[in-house]
Amino acid sequence: MADKVTRVHDQFHAQVVSCHGRHHFVRDESGKLYEARRRGKKGDVVVGDEVLCSAVYDNTAAIDAINERSSLIFRQDEWRTKTLASNIDSLVIVYASHPRFNPWFVWKALLAAHAAGVRPVIIRNKTDITEGAEDAERFLESLKTLGYETHALSAERADKETLTELDNIFNNHRSLLVGQSGMGKSTILNLLVNDANAKTQAYSEALNLGRQTTTVTTLYDLDRAPGFVIDSPGFQEFGLAHLKASDVIAAMPDIASHTGGCRFANCRHLKEPGCSVKEAVEAGQISLERYEFYCAVIASLDKQPSW
Repeated sequence: MADKVTRVHDQFHAQVVSCHGRHHFVRDESGKLYEARRRGKKGDVVVGDEVLCSAVYDNTAAIDAINERSSLIFRQDEWRTKTLASNIDSLVIVYASHPRFNPWFVWKALLAAHAAGVRPVIIRNKTDITEGAEDAERFLESLKTLGYETHALSAERADKETLTELDNIFNNHRSLLVGQSGMGKSTILNLLVNDANAKTQAYSEALNLGRQTTTVTTLYDLDRAPGFVIDSPGFQEFGLAHLKASDVIAAMPDIASHTGGCRFANCRHLKEPGCSVKEAVEAGQISLERYEFYCAVIASLDKQPSW
C-alpha cells in the first residue's frame, strides 16, 4: 500500500493576522486566509509578522520562516515575558478615569514604545464620565508636559468630531492598541473597524475556541484609510526585562534632563552621593511618583537573570 502523501504547494508570503496559542491565521497577498501552524515546536510567531508559508491542502498552511521585524512589543505576566505584536509604527495607549487607571501601566507602555522605536500616543477615553475626571485630566497634562502626543475623547459618543480625531491618530499607521481592562478599547476599535467583533468571533469559531475571544490578539485593516490596528486583550504589565538602565533613562525625559550634574559618571541615580537626579526630586523638579517608578523599574531589571 502506498504511503499517504501530503499535498504541498509552492511557498507564498503572508501576514499573521491572529494568534490563538500555537494556532494562527495568516493572510496571503490576495487576501485569502489560511489556518497556519509554525513548523517544528517553535512558539515565536506573533501578530503582525510577515512570514513565508507552504500551503497544505486548501485552507491550511505551515509557517516556514519569519521575515525580519521592524519592531517588536513585549507583554509580561507573573511568570514570563512574551511577544505581543510586530511590525507596528505606533503604540496607542488608552486609559480612563473609571475604572481607576494605573499610571504605572501607561508609563511602562511608554518605556516599551521607546525601546521598540515606535510612536507612542496616549488617549484619555470616557471624558463624559465625571468620576475621577480631575485626576485623569491632570495625568494627561503631565504626559503632554513630557512631550507626548495626547488626546482626550469619548468613544461612546461616536460623533463626527470623535471619528475625525480617531482617524488622525490611526489612519496611515500600523498601530497596536493597548490598555487595562475596562478602558474602552473595544469601543474605539469598533469605530475604526465596523466588523471587528464578527471577525474575532469567526476566528474563534474556526478553531472551536468558543468564548475565548478575549484572549485573542488580532489585526484589522482600517475602514477609512490605509493601515491596520492590532487589538490586544487587556493586561496589567509590559515586558521590560529586555531593557537596560540606560534605556529607561533615555525613555524618561524628566529624569534624563537632570543626569548631567552627577558626581559619578556611572551614577544610577539610586543611592549614590552627589546625584543631580535625587537633588531635582528634592527640589520638586521631578515628581516623587515618577522617581519612585524609575527606582522600581531599575530594581526589577536588577533581579533579571544574566544569560
